[in-house]
Amino acid sequence: MSAVAVRKALSRAVLVGVIGAWGCWSASAAGTAPHGVRAEKDIQYVPGADVAQRLDLYLPGKPAAKPLPLVVWIHGGGWRGGSKAGCPALRMVAEGYAAASVEYRFSQKALFPAQIQDCQAAIRWLRANSGKYGIDPNRIGVWGASAGGHLVALLGTAGGKKAFPAVGGNEDQSDRVQAVCDQYGPTDFNTVMQQAADDRNIRNIFKFNTPSDPYSGLIGVNLGADKAKGDAVSPVHYVSRDNPPFLILHGTHDALVPFAQSEELAAALKAKGVEVLLQRFPGAGHGGPAFGKPAVGKLIESFFAKHLKGLDVKVDLVPESELTVRNK
Repeated sequence: MSAVAVRKALSRAVLVGVIGAWGCWSASAAGTAPHGVRAEKDIQYVPGADVAQRLDLYLPGKPAAKPLPLVVWIHGGGWRGGSKAGCPALRMVAEGYAAASVEYRFSQKALFPAQIQDCQAAIRWLRANSGKYGIDPNRIGVWGASAGGHLVALLGTAGGKKAFPAVGGNEDQSDRVQAVCDQYGPTDFNTVMQQAADDRNIRNIFKFNTPSDPYSGLIGVNLGADKAKGDAVSPVHYVSRDNPPFLILHGTHDALVPFAQSEELAAALKAKGVEVLLQRFPGAGHGGPAFGKPAVGKLIESFFAKHLKGLDVKVDLVPESELTVRNK
């Protein structure tokens, strides 16, 4: 599979997987905010730097009576493509949140850790400007899919550890987040090849360690050739007791990111006593219509309501029978 084909497959899967019945895609894909939402676009969170280091911010048209919790969307695309223009978190504004969508440098331009440095810079910028925008700096959640799932998982596990040199200033602000929703993001670059080989459900589409491989393309070396670089890029490497709660969603027949990657992260978090839920999508691939079902939207909403709003709500996994995809 060519690099272009891989990028298209990644972007298409991410879009299909997070939109579905959520009903927010038409407005956000068109680059416009729905009625009652105020949008500020292309805010430079690293002033005067790369054109990719920008974010979009969505707020209620009418200022809220008190600071709002914030949900930050990180898009996917194999760390090589994608756009902040499509923001599933936009619909959260109607539920009493602020929302942001973050762009970051792609691996063709800058190797890892540039991508997580940008995301952490965006979190620090949002905290530094929280008073201006009516955001509660102590209630920030992150949500992403595919490469975005990887980056939000890193924000969750590596936050506050100063594992990566800071870019963009605002270093007096924390880059920690309070809740993470990770949809089928890679979690361990040192195990992904073996897990893909061992997966009896489906054959992985990537030819690892070739120019079309987004994994090795992100870190600049072949997978397995440099364990330290593999650890540095892997969210599982930073798991600790002080990590925020995680909600992980993953299809069992994912041909781009093995389902075992999410099982590995969930197990590591549980071993440290971190609250984590892993929602299985039996038969589903890398995204797809099952991820857009109303019950999944309710699960994500409940997760953020509990951990960002502090509401006494039950966060129940969706019965797998409701999400099963029948493969021919």
